[in-house]
Amino acid sequence: MSDPRPSKNNDLEMTVQDGPTHDGVFGEITDQGPNYRNLGFLGTVVLMMKTEIGLGVLSIPTALDILGLAPGIVCLCALAAITTWSEYVVGTFKANHPGVYAIDDVGALLFGPWGRGILAAVFCLYWIFVTGSGILGISIGLNAVSTHGACTAVFVAIGALVGLLGSSVRTLGRITWLASIGLPSILIALVVVTIAVGVQDRPASAPTTRGPWVSDYQIVGDPTFPQAITAVASLVFAYSGSSGFFSIVSEMRNPSQYTRALIVCKVGVTLIYAIIGCLLYYYCGSYVASPALGSAGGTVKKVCYGLALPGLIVTTTIVAHIPSKFMFVHLLRGSPHLTNSSPTHWITWLGCTVSVTVIAYIIASAIPSFDALVSLIGALLGTLTCFQPMACMWLYDNWRSGTRGSKRWCCMVAWSILVIAIGTFLMVAGTYGSVVAVIASYETSGGGGAFSCADNSNSV
Repeated sequence: MSDPRPSKNNDLEMTVQDGPTHDGVFGEITDQGPNYRNLGFLGTVVLMMKTEIGLGVLSIPTALDILGLAPGIVCLCALAAITTWSEYVVGTFKANHPGVYAIDDVGALLFGPWGRGILAAVFCLYWIFVTGSGILGISIGLNAVSTHGACTAVFVAIGALVGLLGSSVRTLGRITWLASIGLPSILIALVVVTIAVGVQDRPASAPTTRGPWVSDYQIVGDPTFPQAITAVASLVFAYSGSSGFFSIVSEMRNPSQYTRALIVCKVGVTLIYAIIGCLLYYYCGSYVASPALGSAGGTVKKVCYGLALPGLIVTTTIVAHIPSKFMFVHLLRGSPHLTNSSPTHWITWLGCTVSVTVIAYIIASAIPSFDALVSLIGALLGTLTCFQPMACMWLYDNWRSGTRGSKRWCCMVAWSILVIAIGTFLMVAGTYGSVVAVIASYETSGGGGAFSCADNSNSV
């Protein structure tokens, strides 16, 4: 990495003062309020992995079905490489500019007030939409476990309430133990469904014909352009937690461990995505369910969703906490109420968590198709939180570096421009494909999918 661009004299680029009680974002941290800088290395790794491994992994087998096994894995690895670099840039940019708390601060540094406003809106919308997908995932799990024991609208409301209660915990350090439960929960569920479809003679939705069933998986698929770009957008969603890493590094006790934690996270996430996705698609072929936990059907489906529900709840808790904390910090930044447990502190914090949850509940109820929702999030908002801004961040810090004009500098500039171009293409084309998918889901449901009582755990 080239030497960073010298800091400008403004309120976003404060340096951390001597002593453990002052932070470039939170200001003075005392025993009168929550300790926001209390996240250790292992907690960081777990939170990073739980931010990414949650809902996205459940749509990967379906994406492989659309693209084919070989193109799907190539796209998965390419997105892993791009987002790993993007998240590395998050760490270096935060180190160079300690006053940056979230991506809107980046927008202010790079593009002024307009940049702040646009990226703040994108950040909030992205995480609120992800919260909506988490609430939808909880409702699917409750439907599966209870064999549609109540109206789906009731289960969506329960998911929203659980997410609200969990996200109201004020610091990421205190949420770490939840992530430590949620991550193994969803991984065990994925292992169980993978073993189940491997030992069964056919997936649950496959035709019950006589004789052995042979998986119809394809090495190379033959999708239409909207189908292909929607599948890629769902893979983007699986890796699009980059903007949340600002919040994570901001609450680390030792930010110098960020890059090491990132490497552990991304290697683990990519291996899990590739292994689970390939195995489920290999055994199920075009009859893989979405979300993938329903692929085995019957009792196994209930067991898998029962195991995964804690993970889905923790995912919703974390992704609702991030935009709530974002709004909270920006509303009280520079005020003593930010780190002091005063009535103003609590009213503001709970107001933020309730607002995020209510909007997410409406989204989960209005877009009841899991695949369509995650593809729309990945395309429209995911790229704008993990592609273009990070490339611009590298250019901002290195454009005037001492190595300007060297081969390495030229290659990195070209790479940054390429990332911006890829992100913009995926945003425009992916949004088009996802909107087509949303329209198709409404046509399939006869226009009655929104706020519906219908069972949403049987989609394939």
